[in-house]
Amino acid sequence: MLNFTIRRLILAVPTLLFISLVIFLLLELAPGDPMAQVPLTVPPEVKEKMREALGLGQPMHIRFWKWIVQFFWIEPQVLVDHIFGTTFSAGDLRVISWQTRSPVMDIVIQRIPQTLWVVGTAYVVAILIALPIGIYSAYRQYSWFDQMGTFVSMIGFSVPPFFSGVLVIVIFSVQLGWFPSIYDTTLVVNSWDSFILQLKQMIMPVMVLALQITAQLSRFMRASMLDNLNQDYVRTARAKGLSEYTVVMVHVLRNSMIPVVTVIALGIPAIFGGAIITEQVFKVNGIGQLLIGAIQANDLPMVQTLTFIFAVLIVLFNLIADVLYGILDPRIRYD
Repeated sequence: MLNFTIRRLILAVPTLLFISLVIFLLLELAPGDPMAQVPLTVPPEVKEKMREALGLGQPMHIRFWKWIVQFFWIEPQVLVDHIFGTTFSAGDLRVISWQTRSPVMDIVIQRIPQTLWVVGTAYVVAILIALPIGIYSAYRQYSWFDQMGTFVSMIGFSVPPFFSGVLVIVIFSVQLGWFPSIYDTTLVVNSWDSFILQLKQMIMPVMVLALQITAQLSRFMRASMLDNLNQDYVRTARAKGLSEYTVVMVHVLRNSMIPVVTVIALGIPAIFGGAIITEQVFKVNGIGQLLIGAIQANDLPMVQTLTFIFAVLIVLFNLIADVLYGILDPRIRYD
């Protein structure tokens, strides 16, 4: 398993480099000009100097190489300097946002906690709800509980976040007045009252995200459990006199979790994409809203960095899913 992990990590390096090249080329070919939002009163020669200051006058391959060096070499040094108080990155040019003229990673680090509060909580809540629903629906196939779970799952699959988000705002914020419709990112949790306010403003965005994740995971969990409940080893375990709880929750559940682990692991990067819409609806000042704003402002360094971070998450959680396969099923070996 260790050799497999090392090989996958080594293979991830050229994979990520190729992904970064594709992202860079796509953004270069996309329509739009960073200077388009500059007021018309600015003289052309000033615009040209601004373009040169942003590095837009350099050839494409030079700008790509500079971004690679800044992201993979200078930014890790900045992190080391921040942790250990060293000065390895002193004087080096970092990846700078065209929109804010600030280092991109500093802005991303500022926004990550807001996104993790919402996305992380929604994912944990969805897993805790979806797995028991999927297990019981499979065990009681075609019962009223299974039929109700299927109906709710279809709603979760069918309703997009931009509709369900507005719907819960109208019901719980406008009509009932229970929760705030706008997420206050400036709220500091330092007391019980502020914690209650934070909890109230998280309920609706977490509800919208958790609905989609629960619908997906519960259906996968149900289908995987049904595949294993009819296997020969289940009948053998029952014939040996094992309790029904042991048969279902130990033997069947462990084998059923193997395909579900893939959905859970790969769903973590995907939920950040779903959070983009949810953050726009509830005005959560997180990574999703940052990406939308960067796209609208043609801030290519910010868009490229955020998109590449999503790609890194996908590659990383693919590896985590493969490693968890070997943990859940000892028969799986990566030689």
